[in-house]
Amino acid sequence: MLKLKKKFSVEDEKLVKVAELKKVEQEGRTMEKFVQKFRRAARKNGYEGRPLVEKFKRRINRVIRRKLMEKERPPTSTE
Repeated sequence: MLKLKKKFSVEDEKLVKVAELKKVEQEGRTMEKFVQKFRRAARKNGYEGRPLVEKFKRRINRVIRRKLMEKERPPTSTE
């Protein structure tokens, strides 16, 4: 029973982290503050690599996102 509870608590934690990540928006934050908040929400949620970058891009300010995507070499990580 303990193993089962532990398994579900880990899965529940991941679901909570995914939900937190979906709520993070840049809004009026500076990019630095937004990146910090995004990284905290992104920890232990199961996303990494390209899927995480796509989530990041969808959450930043639209003007900044467009400028990043117009670059010759668009970013491939949150760094």
